[in-house]
Amino acid sequence: MSTPGDNENWELMASPRKSTRYAIGVAVLLVIVHVTLALLLRQGSTGVYFRAADQLAMAGIGTILALGVLMLTRPRVKVGKQGIAVRNILGEKIVDWDLFEGLSFPDGAAWARIELPDDEYMAVMAIQSNDREYAVDTVGKFRELADRYAPVAHKSN
Repeated sequence: MSTPGDNENWELMASPRKSTRYAIGVAVLLVIVHVTLALLLRQGSTGVYFRAADQLAMAGIGTILALGVLMLTRPRVKVGKQGIAVRNILGEKIVDWDLFEGLSFPDGAAWARIELPDDEYMAVMAIQSNDREYAVDTVGKFRELADRYAPVAHKSN
């Protein structure tokens, strides 16, 4: 039996493209800058005595900051018969088709959102406006799958 985590059971899987590339670049830059600063801490006489532990701490801080920035590469959405799996920065939630009321991309919004009952919504950070055509294509495929799997009562969106 398949589980919602099996990638082969999803008909659409999408992640942001542009922001992922930027996040990786910034993370690499943070590590390079902090390691370089760590190596330069003991060069020359500044009146302060830096030890190896200080150098390791500086490199460690850069690594921790880079890992924080890399969290921005986590967003993903998967759509299939079993529902909609939305993973944003910190967690993943699966929305059943019974709760789905539509997918919208409000004017000026950075990312799409899934409309839920009682005027609630869930951000879908995987579909971002800065990805332009890729975002438009992903929304189109998402809506095709929603037309196929969402209950009849919700197909008016």
